[in-house]
Amino acid sequence: MDVRAQLAMVFNLDKCLGCHTCSIACKNIWTDRKGAEYMWWNNVETKPGAGYPKFWEDQRKYRGGWVVKGDKIKLKAFGKLSTLLNIFFQPYMPKLDDYYHPWTYEYAKLYEGIEEEDQPVAEPISLITGKKMEINFGPNWDDDLGGSRLYAERDVNLEEREIIRDFGNIFMFYIPRICNHCLNPACVAACPQRAIYKRGEDGIVLVDQNTCRGWRFCITACPYKKVYYNWNTGKSEKCIFCYPRTETAQANACAHSCVGRIRYVGVILYDAEKVEQALKVKDEELVNAQREVILNPRDEDVVKSARKNGIPDSWIEYAVRSPVYTLVKEYALAFPLHPEYRTMPMTFYIPPLSPLIAIQSMLYDVDDDYLIINKFNKLRVPIRYLASLFSAGNEEIIVEALNKLMALRIYMRAKNIGENSGDVLKKVSLNEKDAEKLYRLFTLASYDERFAIPSAHREYLEERDAEERKGWRGIGVIRGLRGGI
Repeated sequence: MDVRAQLAMVFNLDKCLGCHTCSIACKNIWTDRKGAEYMWWNNVETKPGAGYPKFWEDQRKYRGGWVVKGDKIKLKAFGKLSTLLNIFFQPYMPKLDDYYHPWTYEYAKLYEGIEEEDQPVAEPISLITGKKMEINFGPNWDDDLGGSRLYAERDVNLEEREIIRDFGNIFMFYIPRICNHCLNPACVAACPQRAIYKRGEDGIVLVDQNTCRGWRFCITACPYKKVYYNWNTGKSEKCIFCYPRTETAQANACAHSCVGRIRYVGVILYDAEKVEQALKVKDEELVNAQREVILNPRDEDVVKSARKNGIPDSWIEYAVRSPVYTLVKEYALAFPLHPEYRTMPMTFYIPPLSPLIAIQSMLYDVDDDYLIINKFNKLRVPIRYLASLFSAGNEEIIVEALNKLMALRIYMRAKNIGENSGDVLKKVSLNEKDAEKLYRLFTLASYDERFAIPSAHREYLEERDAEERKGWRGIGVIRGLRGGI
């Protein structure tokens, strides 16, 4: 057993308002400089929709992530020959227009322009060329289904295109995205300069700006397109999980600023020896395989192995109280985004329940034997769509999670109005203690309950830094899964 520690995040999509406060907080702190105008390390997308960059989920176009070939895991876009041939050109990398061309306006013209009969207009100006431009696309261009016929209808997860055409049946929800700081990051494996590495103490994936030479293999390899190229510096950049904050036990800027309090941050312990085998299972088994990699921090053998690997006791203690472990492993409510990319992402999503008007009968008719499972075909958000996003097509585990969420609602409503909820919790393998714990976590949890982040131990970091500078780059399995690069 090779126990490692990882900082991870959970998003409760039932509570996301789509307000973009998280995106603005991140933008103001990390990407407000020249060359980073178009970068949004944190962004919030409307689903169904094109996303950012446009249609990033279409791996037939971008070829990100990993694939299983025989008994090996290989990068989808690269092998030895293709790496050599594409050393100066990345054919599968998003173009600037796939993100958007950043612009500002001639605000000075409103004040300094000569007097004319017409009202002066501040025309759009490119932040890259400085010349006048026409705005054809921008960040969140299809927000709130604003471009349904152009973008939402082409969502690769959407099988039933007629849903978009029939606005009476249309659905939507928001999905915030940051770098997933994966256990098997394709960006790390793809970098020929070894400029990207995964930190041993907390699992955060970073780009060494002194080492990066701007080859941009990382951008192609990342299936989530969360690595960006700074055209001014010639370096790659990405989300750093706000490590200057987390090292001092503060929440990430995006999580701290979240209006809906949808984010949970905590430590999980995982077995690095299990990662490789977990990546080789069938698509529909990937989520359960990833959960098996995550270890129980209360297990004595796990604690013993963690200490042997140099994980501080404080981190083990925080792993015990981690809301991420509770939601991902203990109650199996949160899922990785597109596990079929086989990067084993360390950000997880609680799938949204459909609008209550679509399932109103379930809230009151709690004595029937069906609970929810037999009426899922009446939910506004198709189960197939959620499964395509969060479970590589495994609808069963999505159904199980939604059953638990709905049972929790039924139980708490009945309790608050003094009614009997029957054995609704028992049907989903929960008890009253579980329900109270989840209810508090979803609604009343304090800052420390939502963000269980331990301080960094400098005495350990100095030793790890020395190892990294010698060429150590993350978990040992990565070196065996480099796809021949």
